[in-house]
Amino acid sequence: MSERLQGIATFVATVEAESFSAAGERLQLSRSAVGKAIARLEARLGVRLFHRTTRSQRLTEDGQLYYERCRRALAELDEASVSLEAGRNEPVGRLRLSMPELLGRRCVAPLLLELGREHAGLSLDVSFTDRRVDLLEERIDLALRSGPLANSALLAARPLCRQWVAVYAAPDYLGAHPQPRSLDELVAQRDQHSFIAYARSGKVQPWLFNDANGHVVPFDVSSRFAFDSLEVVADAGVAGLGLVRLPTWLAAPSLGSGALVRVFDEPQPYGYELNAIWPQTRVMPLRLRVVIDRLVQRLPALLERH
Repeated sequence: MSERLQGIATFVATVEAESFSAAGERLQLSRSAVGKAIARLEARLGVRLFHRTTRSQRLTEDGQLYYERCRRALAELDEASVSLEAGRNEPVGRLRLSMPELLGRRCVAPLLLELGREHAGLSLDVSFTDRRVDLLEERIDLALRSGPLANSALLAARPLCRQWVAVYAAPDYLGAHPQPRSLDELVAQRDQHSFIAYARSGKVQPWLFNDANGHVVPFDVSSRFAFDSLEVVADAGVAGLGLVRLPTWLAAPSLGSGALVRVFDEPQPYGYELNAIWPQTRVMPLRLRVVIDRLVQRLPALLERH
């Protein structure tokens, strides 16, 4: 029976990963082992599940029907496991998490290590990436997302806190350039300043501010330098290469040492929403609940305004 279930899980992973090799990486198996498991399953069922070519494979009509049934069956087994765990007092099992790289490494990882020390039965598989993962396709149990969320009937979410941001510069840079005292002055002095931009997927992100009425105002940044790492953006600011807009938690050490100063105060500071999101389930596993609860309890203080 265990071999039959293993073959079904391998088949479902292959369909969702869209290739034998990608499924092997997900299951920690070789491509050959995945192919053999699929072949054994086809032989047992007496049907062909995939149309195979040298470059790709796609489901047959029988394969599509079998996949839909198998996915529902595996979901039921997952629900059964969750229901059993819900009655326990100690979280057990493995969670797969995804979160923004810098925030995850600097602020979230220490909290996860604490949980690992406290709960010997809890296993965590954590990916630090700024790529927006597909939780359902990649079987991620929990992800952290910065910014507004799209509506989804398949995902649940819980607000954690906000990442407040401000404009910073090195003292030497401000000694050589006029210091704006407000957003209006920053706009007026645009041509007199250098800007260090954060770029995602090759696209420079505008700086966002709140105006006096609380409306979001974008400020488009024309820059000599654009980086897809906020850590490098901060280093460029410390090096005196221009104005930077950073999360306050990231700028705090350089602010404390005097390597950076806040350029101007904002009457209504702008902050990016930070949410925990996970696939909808009738019963939340205890291992997922303890992680979310720890983030709710501890992250706001770590990301508070400075």
